[in-house]
Amino acid sequence: MTVAKKPPPNRLQRLWLCETLRLREEHAGPLEDSEANRHARQHAGDLSSRIEARSLWLAERDGQLQAQRHWLQGARLALIVLVLLALFSGIGLTLAALGTAREPVNVFWALGSLLGLHLLLLIGWLLGLLLAGDHAAALGRLWWWLSEKLARDASAAQLGPALVLLLQRQRLNRWLLGMLVHGLWLVALLSALVVMLALLATRRYGFVWETTLLGSETFVALTHVLGAMPALLGFPIPDADTIRASGDSVVALEAARHAWAGWLVGILLVYGVLPRLLLALFCLWRWQRGQAHLALDLNLPGYRLLAERLQPPSERLGVLDEAPTALHQPSAGHTTLDSSGAVLVAIELDEHRAWPPALGKGIADAGILDSREQRQHLLDQLERFPPARLVIACDPRRSADRGTLALLGELARSAAATRIWLLQPPPGEAQDSARLGDWHAALDQLGLSWSDCSPLPWLESGHD
Repeated sequence: MTVAKKPPPNRLQRLWLCETLRLREEHAGPLEDSEANRHARQHAGDLSSRIEARSLWLAERDGQLQAQRHWLQGARLALIVLVLLALFSGIGLTLAALGTAREPVNVFWALGSLLGLHLLLLIGWLLGLLLAGDHAAALGRLWWWLSEKLARDASAAQLGPALVLLLQRQRLNRWLLGMLVHGLWLVALLSALVVMLALLATRRYGFVWETTLLGSETFVALTHVLGAMPALLGFPIPDADTIRASGDSVVALEAARHAWAGWLVGILLVYGVLPRLLLALFCLWRWQRGQAHLALDLNLPGYRLLAERLQPPSERLGVLDEAPTALHQPSAGHTTLDSSGAVLVAIELDEHRAWPPALGKGIADAGILDSREQRQHLLDQLERFPPARLVIACDPRRSADRGTLALLGELARSAAATRIWLLQPPPGEAQDSARLGDWHAALDQLGLSWSDCSPLPWLESGHD
């Protein structure tokens, strides 16, 4: 059974991960990122591209990439819930407005039931947009809250705040939430329109208007004013006589029924559906336009510190960063790039040990790694020219410390296949079985193949 490969994150998601890791390092301290920085320096491009490459590497290692996928999945589930809520709300609006066919429909009361809340919230959204800048509607906040609740990932703590900070730079929050709010209202009003058409097509409704304070001429004028724009699209307007007659009793003429029904449908379409559709499309246009100009703020302190490491003027020696508050667990793997050749390398061997052994043709000797500079140089070489087979010789008399295991993992990820050679002690010296057991356990946890015997035949031919 093959597992479908997940698509790589798009540009917005990569920038989002950059902001997430920046916030994480501000709160929890610098991450162990030597391999990520080396990978980013191999990435051609400007500082922003290298920061994206570094963040993607760290996010995949530490789980933020998977947390982001969970967050997006939660956002989609929350959107489905809200769409269903909007759908049933629209149906409920129509049923409340038209009622049963036994009772006549009060046209202006039905109009208020269908469009009253919609128009009030629409005016509030427009005023908030014009006067208050970024405006988060209740539906937008509800969607955001549901997205975070449905994500349920411990690594997603900084994802929400990071996305807010990223979008605020181009004021994209308003357009993202605007698309959501207007889209949900569009679903509700469309469902109300469809249900209204279905009810009007299958039931016989009578239409009236009622008042205690206002006169009939007021309703005649109001009906004509509201119906002027729908009339441009071909919807009917009841004539003055029909409007006056509907104030006294239900008009039984079919023409009057059709005129009132068409007037209601036209009002709902022109003052309900079309404004939400146009505003949703406008927010979508502004979102896409702003998203194209979205970029990292390289003047932030976290990114200024990265600039020195990702675009150094010269290679610096010594310790570059302070020790992180929490160390990551070393891990191994293998490269998926095109690889060829075989390489033998040793780590911190005793100077009295004869090295290297006799090597066959096609085996490159990478020497003994004793210093940080030697390790950095070899890792850079393996990054450019990954070998098909790599043997790493280790002296099991030394401790299997975290730094050594991390180096083994980095070297293993640079080759297609890797084996660890645990060298035998010199003649006359006994092997420490407890320390050798620690090596075996640590290498098994890393997922690396190891051997107490010489793996040079495998290194030369690929077979034991």
